[in-house]
This record gives sequence, structure tokens and C-alpha cells, in this order.
Amino acid sequence: MAEHTPRQEQPRLRPAPLLFEPAEAASDPEHFFDLESIEDPRALLERATELTLAFRAAADRAVEYQAMAAAQLADPRRFDRLTPADIAERAEWTEDYAKKMVEFGRDLMRGGEGREHVDPV
Repeated sequence: MAEHTPRQEQPRLRPAPLLFEPAEAASDPEHFFDLESIEDPRALLERATELTLAFRAAADRAVEYQAMAAAQLADPRRFDRLTPADIAERAEWTEDYAKKMVEFGRDLMRGGEGREHVDPV
């Protein structure tokens, strides 16, 4: 089940660039955004922190898109709408979490307070 970690009241951060990973580097299990090659611990901490923030921002944004998609799929005006149970099965959530995500998505699409990222849980 995908759960979402709440984010403090902070403005949305712009993620650090996720530098291009060549195919041969990506296939090496020890390779991770070239962090293994950084020897200076200060530089390593800085770059690893940038990546952490970038991944958090990307995950938060992806959750918002999941919620909006769930709300659209559950829209009663759709002839092919899905039930919360169907959405939960597709997204590997619990049915209760799917219901909360549908509501969160509806709020986001209305431009409500959800844009400040209210955790649906």
C-alpha cells in the first residue's frame, strides 16, 4: 500500500536537476547519480541533500497527480467511472485510502486548500 508522508507547511521547493544517467551507469548497481565518485564529504552531503529534496518534491507532485486521476476516475458523470475499490486495486491502496485520495483530488481540481498539500490520510 502506498502511504504518503506529510509535508510541513513549506512552499513547494524546486527540485535539483536529476542529472542524466547513461545506460551503462544506470545498469551498475553501485552507481547512483555519481554519488559514489564524490570523495569530499561536504560535497557528498550537499549533492545527496539536493537529490533527497528533488525526490521528495517529485513524490509529492506525483501524489497530487495520483489524487487527481483517482478523482477523475471516480467522477459519477463518467459512464465508465470506477469504484473506490477498483481504484484501490489498480493503485495498490486500501479502499479507505482510495476514498481519501479521491476527495483530495477533487479538492485539488477545485483549486481548494489541497494545493498547499494537505495529506489525504
